[in-house]
Amino acid sequence: MARKKIVAGNWKMNTLPAEGVELAKSVVAGRGEVCSCVNFIVCPPFTHLSQVIEAVKGSDIAVGAQNCATEAKGAYTGEIAASMIAALGCKYVILGHSERRQYYGETSETLNKKMAQAYANGLTPIYCVGESLEERKAGNHFAVCKAQIEEVVYNLTEEQFANLVIAYEPVWAIGTGETATAEQAQEIHAYIREVLAAKFGAAAAECPILYGGSCKPSNAAEIFAKEDVDGGLIGGAALKAEDFLAIGKGF
Repeated sequence: MARKKIVAGNWKMNTLPAEGVELAKSVVAGRGEVCSCVNFIVCPPFTHLSQVIEAVKGSDIAVGAQNCATEAKGAYTGEIAASMIAALGCKYVILGHSERRQYYGETSETLNKKMAQAYANGLTPIYCVGESLEERKAGNHFAVCKAQIEEVVYNLTEEQFANLVIAYEPVWAIGTGETATAEQAQEIHAYIREVLAAKFGAAAAECPILYGGSCKPSNAAEIFAKEDVDGGLIGGAALKAEDFLAIGKGF
């Protein structure tokens, strides 16, 4: 069974609602230039999820949120529940992004709760793992990724695991202009698949693993050509429809 090819755009805290709608419409307009085998996902800020969902209606472009709350509902001022995201028509949610771990103290304990909420509401998590520059320099990148998988993904049922996307983020390559080589990407992606296989067996061969470190039109084809790289979680390049679509042409 061929794994899904996915190009997901994480807009982070960028675009005002009108800008986001225009960006989404531009992606829809150029979508036909890219193989239908590529699954596009856009993940705007919460403030314009509903407008972007409306803008892509009728296309095969899916919409995801960038986060969700640990709880189902209640007195949690400022939080947004997975049920609210799902009610808008979101299909995906990014969980465990390095920025959430680094700036907002998200731990495996937090992420287990968020994963449970995502699955309870029919959302597919895009679960992020990856190491910092210090951890890579110390040779701990394999151990870091393994722990982030064992502490969260290993708690999933087989049914839940079948509806999961993993994104590998070399934190040292996000927003720095640095990029892991295609060989480095393949090495760690293959390792992540081994760690998944240790728990889920043959099903690990079907789990999409995306590369999330400064992927752009100029390097997408080389990185995506690697056996265990199934696409990208795109940051900056997702803010320009032309670049985002060009990355999809990397397959």
